[in-house]
Amino acid sequence: MSNTSAKKQEILDAFLFRHATKEFDPNRIIPEEDFQFILETGRLSPSSVGFEPWQFVVVQNQGLREKLAAVSSGGQKQIPAASHVVLILARKDVRYDSPYVEYMYKEVKGMSEEDFASLPGRYKIFQGENQRLLENERTLFDWASKQTYIALGNMMTAAAQIGIDSCPIEGFNYDQVHAILEEEGLLENGLLDISVIAAFGYRAHEPKREKSRQPLEKVTRWIL
Repeated sequence: MSNTSAKKQEILDAFLFRHATKEFDPNRIIPEEDFQFILETGRLSPSSVGFEPWQFVVVQNQGLREKLAAVSSGGQKQIPAASHVVLILARKDVRYDSPYVEYMYKEVKGMSEEDFASLPGRYKIFQGENQRLLENERTLFDWASKQTYIALGNMMTAAAQIGIDSCPIEGFNYDQVHAILEEEGLLENGLLDISVIAAFGYRAHEPKREKSRQPLEKVTRWIL
């Protein structure tokens, strides 16, 4: 087998290994180096127009985990027992004319004032006319949340490639989780909000059945 074929099989094996882990072994902790690697794959993930509209909040405090689990029907077992729990927050201040967008392009990307000057006008067309993201606060937040799922997918795949399990959790009461995070001072005065939760660790049991997916020909269409 060629190096390329071996690498492809290694990646496919990781996808076959990964499953939404329902029960984690609470006695097994992910090594710090491995978890930093998982976080780094999230940080390096792509986002629309490079806004990086996310923040990864790693919750190791058991008291806060218990509060979150109590209002998360889809994570009652996973959140308390996982080695690491990550709240992926989405930014609410990603409008074309926001200070955050200016910060990203000037401070992070090193763009000059002259080069930046034309960007807000272009992004106003993109966000307003092309994608209709400026209709209300929720549409812009939902757009930012879409980007967080790119990071989520990359983090889960990277974890699987080094033998670490994960579970994405959407099964939570948004209002109640929002209230908990606001009380904890984690939402930067309304600039951030909860998008999705991810639990990482090691499975307590093997899956009861093999991964099931539709055949490739059912979900693929070629236009030649």
